[in-house]
Amino acid sequence: MNLKHAKDIHPGVDVPLLHEAVVAERTAWSPAQLHELTTLVAGELATPLLDIVRFDRAQRWWTRLALTMGVELWLLSWAPGQGTEPHDHGGASGSFTVSIGELDEDFRHGSGPVRSTSWRTGDTVAFGPERAHQLHNRSWRPAATVHAYSPPLRPVREYRTLADFSGV
Repeated sequence: MNLKHAKDIHPGVDVPLLHEAVVAERTAWSPAQLHELTTLVAGELATPLLDIVRFDRAQRWWTRLALTMGVELWLLSWAPGQGTEPHDHGGASGSFTVSIGELDEDFRHGSGPVRSTSWRTGDTVAFGPERAHQLHNRSWRPAATVHAYSPPLRPVREYRTLADFSGV
């Protein structure tokens, strides 16, 4: 097997559409390409994603949907009240699309100000490596999101607060 072009796909979404979308030969994905990927997967694979997703009030849940040498794709769930610590993605670019519910996000680009926004079903945000954020489900309904990162498998770096992030 040629590892450079290897592709691992979750059995619940092992469909031609995802095989075509997750281009194994692409070793670096731009934020725009990641945006396109998460939007496509959240929209076109909504039914299989509903069959896969799990909501656990005791801890956050996630599963990897696809992995190549250039990109990793994840499905995450957010029970009411769940969220992340402030973190970056270790120099990776990323994107996420809200497939169910809504999330609040606090984020910072480089040494810029901390900003806040809310994302609802169908919203997508893509970003480069110079961004840190934290996400929270402050609503009373569960939420789910599709995330993509390139390059894959970079360790996440956590921060005490977003103000401690000054760029990669």
